Amino acid sequence: MRVVLDTNVIVAAFATRGLCAEVFEVCIDGHILVASELILAEISSTLLKKVKLPRLIIRDVIDYLRDTAEIVDPDTINSSVCRDKDDLAVIGTATKGNASCIVTGDADLLSLKNYLGIDIITPREFWERLR
Repeated sequence: MRVVLDTNVIVAAFATRGLCAEVFEVCIDGHILVASELILAEISSTLLKKVKLPRLIIRDVIDYLRDTAEIVDPDTINSSVCRDKDDLAVIGTATKGNASCIVTGDADLLSLKNYLGIDIITPREFWERLR
């Protein structure tokens, strides 16, 4: 399965041990992780500002993601699609990368439930689908 993990899921995977870390590992091991430079930049910024990881570790995380994920240039998505314009890059990454789903904890994205056949689900819903 081709999967886009939203920034909040990836940050949680690297910041704590728990469901998001398990989802991340499953995606790396058995699925194709799809990302974009816009998502990587947001991950980098969040790890620096909110998690307060050292820049060297953040660089290693981003390099690891570049090595393991398929990096695409997001499609342009009409701003009327979702409430938060920052989420357009995530949706555009999913459409360009032919993803089956977007895994996120973002309420604005989750409210869509589906976009052009791409399911938008929580980490818990993703985990349950794998069972």
